[in-house]
Formats: sequence, structure tokens, C-alpha cells
Amino acid sequence: MSRPLADRKIVLGVTGSIAAFKAPSIVTRLVAMGADVVVVMTENATRFVTPLTFETLTGTEVIVDMWSEGKEGVSSPEEALARDDHLQHVHLAEAADLALVAPATANVIGKMAGGIADDFLSTELMAMTCPVIVAPAMNVNMMESDAVGENVEKLKTRGVIVIEPEVGRLASGAVGRGRLADPDQIVEEVKRLLLPSQDLAGRRVVVTAGPTEEPLDPIRHIGNRSSGKMGYAVAERAARRGADVVLVSGRTSLEAPAGVRLVPVVTTEEMKDAVMAELPELDLLVMAAAPADYRPAEVADKKIKKSWDRLTIELVRTDDILMGVKEHRREGQGVVGFAVETEDLIANAKDKLAKKELDLIVANDPTVDGAAFESDTNVATIIGRSGFEESVGKVPKRELADLVLTRTIAELEWGGDGTE
Repeated sequence: MSRPLADRKIVLGVTGSIAAFKAPSIVTRLVAMGADVVVVMTENATRFVTPLTFETLTGTEVIVDMWSEGKEGVSSPEEALARDDHLQHVHLAEAADLALVAPATANVIGKMAGGIADDFLSTELMAMTCPVIVAPAMNVNMMESDAVGENVEKLKTRGVIVIEPEVGRLASGAVGRGRLADPDQIVEEVKRLLLPSQDLAGRRVVVTAGPTEEPLDPIRHIGNRSSGKMGYAVAERAARRGADVVLVSGRTSLEAPAGVRLVPVVTTEEMKDAVMAELPELDLLVMAAAPADYRPAEVADKKIKKSWDRLTIELVRTDDILMGVKEHRREGQGVVGFAVETEDLIANAKDKLAKKELDLIVANDPTVDGAAFESDTNVATIIGRSGFEESVGKVPKRELADLVLTRTIAELEWGGDGTE
């Protein structure tokens, strides 16, 4: 029997909805595919389905109350923190590959959106760094309320995957949107996230990310506000899709994604040198960094003192990395650029696409709501050399990264097995 989710660790949160009776069916499917499932229930959820049901299906103790003295004998915060149990208590958030809340009530959705952590489930969800899926289930009037709608949108902008509820007859007798999505649909979404397409297997992908810094004196530099989040998202998704990924990054506060080789750089020249060193062997370059266009003509060897009312600094152009790539790239290599513009966005992006002979360009205006440098979301237009053009509304940068990779593969006419 196929076990595609073998060794995958999934936390299933079950909350106090009548739809909780469907959760065992979800667990059964996940366990059958080899997943290691730990169920976390709210106190209200236990009024609909007993913990024993889930313990029988998973072979793992259900967590309801952090401090209750259960099978493991944990009776205090100090003791829980001292324990080193597999996929239990404080280690759960770090060990999980994915968190799924099904059903998700209006209450838990509100807690997640508002940053409230007042029970074990809400605390774990706040600590999660893995992908999170939420499957709402509630009365139609609650589902359609402004409060729930706004909270759901907040979760989406933070990268939470929301599986929309179905329209149908609800427990109250009303007919409308609010019924928990079909368990098969929920499990398919889990598989999509944990088992991404390997359409970049065998490909070497180099991604640039973050800002570059051009020194002015020993303690000051010229830079920009790039956070690196877009480039890091591209690197993470490319690796998940099977690519051998090199991430050339300016200074950021981000950690390199798992399985990605990080090449740290500071100046534009260092970034150019790193990219050119990788160019002969790469299949795809995604230039998501924001390298400085200018640098000081001279760098002071000592701190420039605050001695004048005005200070004039002469700037000179830095090397254009993509123009250098254009001159030295070999046939068959794909190159994706990003165009950050505050006016004439599409016209400027298309001009850059043509001049630098790119295969694809991603254009965005950082002044648009949801597209700022430091944001976890982006708003963009993807333009291909073939004339393809697609506008993408506010989405998490991880989602945009996947879309950019998918569109690039199509533009280059690469097969999913690493072939042309």
C-alpha cells in the first residue's frame, strides 16, 4: 500500500463545531497514507468527539490541556518544558511539517487573527513556522459576518491556506455557506502542500535576494528597504519542487530555507561575482534581489564627521548584473527578473524584459497596499517573453513564488521530469 506521507508529522487541531464528527475521517485518511498525526483538541471539541476516538486512530495521546496530568504525567509548566517527548507539548510546533485545523470555528479563527494564545491549540498555532491550513465550519450568518470575513482575510495575507466551506444544509437547518469542506478535498490540500510537484527535479536554480549595501565610510552605507522575503520564498519553493538551489543573498534577518545553499554577499559587486560564478552551471536564474544602482565614487577610510551643514556625495553606477548575464548566458538557460517601479509599471517592466532578454519578469509597485518591501504579501503582474501577461492580486509571497516558477517552466517549455 502506498504511503506517500510516511514520516510527515501533522498536527490536527479540532475545535468545538458539530462538524468535529468528520475529523476522524480526515485522520483515518492521513494515517493510511503514513502520516504521523497528533490531534490537539479544544475543551469544547471534546463535547462532540471523545479524545479516545482520535487516540485509537492515531496511536498517539490527544492533547487537550497543557497542564493536566495525563498519560505522560505532566502536571506543571516547568515539567513540560523539561520533557523531551516526540511530537509533544512545547516541541510540537518545531517538529510539525504541517498544521491543519478542521473544523475551525469562528472563535479559533478570531484567536489566530488577533494573536490570542489562551489554550494549547491557539498557543501551538502561534508558534508554528510550518504551513498552516484552516477549514472553517460554522453557521452561515457567522461565516458571512464582517468579523469572520475580515479575520479570514488576515489569515490569508499571512500565508495561511483557507479551505472554503461548502454551501449546503447546516446543523441549524439553514442552507448556506458554512459546511466543512469534504474530507477528501482537505486531504488533497494537505498532499499538495507536503508533496509538491517535482517539476524542477534535476534543475540547478540560482536565486538572488535582499538588498545590497554600498559603503560610504567604515560605519555607513547606501542601501534600500528590501527584506529579502520574496527571494527567500522563491528559493524555498524551488527547493520543495526538486531543484538544487543556490541562494545569493544580501544581509537580511531571514534564515536560509532547508536544503538551500546560501551564498552571503554585501555589495552589488559581490552579488555580481557570485552570480557570474554560478552562471556556467545553472539552469535558471531568478533575480529577485534589489541591488543598488549607484555607489559612492570614493569610500572614506574614517567616519565622516558631522562638520558641515551640507554634504555632497558623488555617486557612480554599479554594474548591471542582468546585463552581464545577458552577455554570458548560454542557450537554454532561463532568466527571470523583477521590476520594482512606482510609475509606468507595465511599460517599464516590458522595456526591461526586452532590453535584458529575460524569459519572464515580475513587476510590482511597492507603494500599492500589500506590496511593500517588508510585507509578507505581494501584488504583481507576471509578463513572459511570449506575450503572456497575468495580474496577481494580493497573495502571500510564497504563493506568488510558486506561481512565478510555474509560469517560468511553461515559458521555457520544460517538462516535469527535467527535460525540455
